[in-house]
Amino acid sequence: MLLYDAISPAPRCLRMFILEKNLTIPAQTIDVMTGENRQEGYLALNPAGQTPALRCENGQILSEAVAIAEYLEELYPQPSLIGTTAQERAETRMWWRRVELNITEFIHNAFHYAEGLARFENRIPVLPEAAEGLKRVAQDRLTWLDQMFGEGPWLCGARFSAADIWLYVWLDFGRSVNQAFDPTLPKIGPWFERMDARASAAQSKLLMATLTNTQK
Repeated sequence: MLLYDAISPAPRCLRMFILEKNLTIPAQTIDVMTGENRQEGYLALNPAGQTPALRCENGQILSEAVAIAEYLEELYPQPSLIGTTAQERAETRMWWRRVELNITEFIHNAFHYAEGLARFENRIPVLPEAAEGLKRVAQDRLTWLDQMFGEGPWLCGARFSAADIWLYVWLDFGRSVNQAFDPTLPKIGPWFERMDARASAAQSKLLMATLTNTQK
């Protein structure tokens, strides 16, 4: 297998997932800062032009971080990050969808339309006038998620899951692009500190910093 990696939140989500799985997968870094992912060479591999992507052992290319995570979970079921039973898997996907549909997509698009505008305005359709509204929606939905957070310590209760990884990475990214969340949220605040203390969080952050320095 070969992972097509990049300095971006979705690839970091997958890196954390791989680290938590204790897997080692060779990686090739795609320079999204210069738009390598929108150039002919990468588009021949992944016509969607997004990162991450994974070349499977039979040569097939999988894209979309969530789909790749699901694939790796099936190949390497332990430690489980999605679930070992139908009910556990459904619970993880429930929280995962809540995180993606209500929070991370709004953080992502608000970045495209505001702080990342100069980088993206010639690559994708952008709506600068929508940025502040999208940021408010993300923060409102995070408060909503906080109110549904159970006894913890994780989104799926006692069971750490991929949903925790996705929410953590995007909230950490938000702090760096003028979308810091409210750390006084009673459930999300302490949860974020627990996530930030995980070895995979530090290792994935260090790898991102290393890739950034390499591409300067």
